Amino acid sequence: MKIALIQSELYWEDAAKNRMSFELKINQIDSDVNLIVLPEMFSTGFTMNASEVAETMQGETVLWMQAMAKQKDCAITGSLVIVDNNQYYNRMLFVFPSGEIQYYDKRHLFSLAGEDLFYIAGTQKVIVDYLDWKICLQICYDLRFPVFARNVENYDLLLYVANWPKVRTKAWDTLLNARAIENLSYVAAVNRIGLDDNNFEHVGHSQLIDFWGNYVIEPQETEGVFVADLDKNAMIEMRKRLNFLSDKDDFEIKI
Repeated sequence: MKIALIQSELYWEDAAKNRMSFELKINQIDSDVNLIVLPEMFSTGFTMNASEVAETMQGETVLWMQAMAKQKDCAITGSLVIVDNNQYYNRMLFVFPSGEIQYYDKRHLFSLAGEDLFYIAGTQKVIVDYLDWKICLQICYDLRFPVFARNVENYDLLLYVANWPKVRTKAWDTLLNARAIENLSYVAAVNRIGLDDNNFEHVGHSQLIDFWGNYVIEPQETEGVFVADLDKNAMIEMRKRLNFLSDKDDFEIKI
């Protein structure tokens, strides 16, 4: 599978400008890419003004994602602010080339910024089946909670989208590498860059790590589209040689 990570600055709470910006970048991507990954809250930035910016599942940004996926004949994923039954979610959409949607609602809300006061926490871990790949969807702060990401489903790719600030970049890099090693899985992570309206600086460090903990795409600090191939057969062979997942603990997460 070929994956494209889009690292970009975000226009604060301006969905139309962000869609236009990402569309220009998406249109530059080669036709053989299978999956395009956008940051967390890619249409607004990491805002707590949920009631002001939220869209429905039939809103313009969702329709735009579906149109882009069909046009490029590839899957597109990223999170945005969604209102559903009068409640607000930081929702990661996985849009298939057909326009079909699966989604994951962020489980671990970032209480330091008050995210838990404005959004509803998700209750389900979500694994998407796409092109014979099992993909686990996660959002930003989820990265700090390894039990929730533990590979009990035998997934192949752990996917993080984020608005992770510069001041904690060391934690971002370290934890992403740990998730890859402990789960014997590819880990792809897309973060934003630039200064947001809360005066937090972001330096990106979007990256792709293989099941050994080696970089396929090293942490990036500039705006751009970063593309790489994922080799599932190599991962399967590695798991056969080092069958650490067979010794994992059995447990149940109570939500």
